[in-house]
Amino acid sequence: MSSQVSHAAGSGAIYRVVSALMSYPQPELIAALPEIEQALQGEAALAEALPALQPLLHHLQSVPLLTLQENYVDTFDRSAALSLHLFEHIHGESRDRGQAMVDLLEEYRSQGLEPATSELPDYMPLFLEFLSLLSQDRAALLLGEAIHVLAAIGQRLQRRESPYAAPLLLLTRLTEVVPREQDDPPVRDMDEAMEVFGPGTDGVEPLLKPAPGGVQPLHFHPRQHARPAAPSTTQSAPGRPA
Repeated sequence: MSSQVSHAAGSGAIYRVVSALMSYPQPELIAALPEIEQALQGEAALAEALPALQPLLHHLQSVPLLTLQENYVDTFDRSAALSLHLFEHIHGESRDRGQAMVDLLEEYRSQGLEPATSELPDYMPLFLEFLSLLSQDRAALLLGEAIHVLAAIGQRLQRRESPYAAPLLLLTRLTEVVPREQDDPPVRDMDEAMEVFGPGTDGVEPLLKPAPGGVQPLHFHPRQHARPAAPSTTQSAPGRPA
């Protein structure tokens, strides 16, 4: 792991940048791209990441917004193998996934944070923004748990020559954990999860807000036994176009 990239991970900067770049393209994100690129160029700890992220930055700056949005939906919302919902790759649509999302939501709350979006708790940009707010050791631990899925998605995107591959493969340089090969997730049915956690939303506004919390473990690996998912309510917001 590069010392400069490691330092950027310690500051949370890389997690924030990757979270923004992996979010659904909105006018606010496009407007912020010069600032993101300037930040990458201006901070030594981030400069090493710029060459890897440059193709995606150029893609987002040069392609019309409507086309970006259509491509994003085609890429991530219509392929289970590329889903940005992390637990879908581990649990499919089993009850284990519901309990894992409840545990993850409680982890957010244990840090005094509440999702400021009604996106599912395991939505990748939300999770990465959460890592950016943690101590270096805690963020590294959770990244090491999730890196197997993150790397698998990145490799699938790379095979499709997608510019979105680079940010996820960059994350593999932030951990000492060697990603394990992952099977493709089963065909999904998101209806039940949406009934429990609400519809999704995206953008460059913060995905987390202060909130009271309790402590629950995270489960990035399949559980032998899991309780049924408990209903949870989150702030409602409009979703991206399907």
